[in-house]
Amino acid sequence: MKKPADDACPCGSGLGYAQCCGAFHGGIPAPDAERLMRSRYTAYVRGLADYLRATWHPDTCPADLGLGTAPRPQWLGLAVKANTVQDDDHATVEFVARYKLNGRAFTLHETSRFVRTDDGRWLYVDGDIRD
Repeated sequence: MKKPADDACPCGSGLGYAQCCGAFHGGIPAPDAERLMRSRYTAYVRGLADYLRATWHPDTCPADLGLGTAPRPQWLGLAVKANTVQDDDHATVEFVARYKLNGRAFTLHETSRFVRTDDGRWLYVDGDIRD
């Protein structure tokens, strides 16, 4: 039986939210940088500020994430372009996220940097916006 469309995980994995990013949002650590990036995208879609803060490196996490700012973007989709592992504790993920703001369509093309902590959790450090 096909799952309803509203059960699909926003990250585009093809899995249901509960089997995908919902598990990470519930406390299971993401196993790699790409899965963390996908779960962070879904957290933006769902407005999960606590999760975003918990998965952002404390040295680079901004004081205000801007999630309460109106108007909020309408996130439309995510495409992962590359997932590059530098070593056991460092990786980059290149992605394109599509969204609408005030009826206009935009894309966010970023190469994000991730680091794995001593306890094995992956954290977002920062990213370079691409044209």
